[in-house]
Amino acid sequence: MKKLRRLVWFIATRLIVLTCVLGLMTIAFYFSMNAANIFVILKDGMAQRALSVMTDSGQEELEKYFSAAYLPLDKRLATMRDGTNPYTPYQVTGIDHRLRMEWMWCWPWEDTARATITEQVVGIDGRILPQYRGVTPEENWSPPRWPSARYDVILLRENGQWHIRELRNERAYNP
Repeated sequence: MKKLRRLVWFIATRLIVLTCVLGLMTIAFYFSMNAANIFVILKDGMAQRALSVMTDSGQEELEKYFSAAYLPLDKRLATMRDGTNPYTPYQVTGIDHRLRMEWMWCWPWEDTARATITEQVVGIDGRILPQYRGVTPEENWSPPRWPSARYDVILLRENGQWHIRELRNERAYNP
């Protein structure tokens, strides 16, 4: 009887340890999967946002990355609507967009994630449009710099897909 009790206890402890290890591996897998998906959404979404402001187009593409409730509230996108966009006189053909995720957290069972990111546009390919050449000094013929910033981001999973719900606390960032 004593040997049977030891055998059962030995098997039970090993099963508990195995269950804990498998549970931690599952949590790590889902956390990694969410982190990869969130990074892709942030990288592509922020690049599309910058390109949309600079080219004054691609608004439909933003709906893939941002929630519909956030788009009317975005300060940088508002410059396109209110006519204060500094990129209007330029034809932008491409950008070198860089995004660094400093921190991210999302429990595997939750539909909300938080991240801190740093956005930089290192290079902007473009030139001034011909109709603005006569009124703009020659030293201003290349597009203005995109201001680098650090954001606190809140993402929301809707129908299995992550969307950027909010960009908060925009702070200037000098690399």
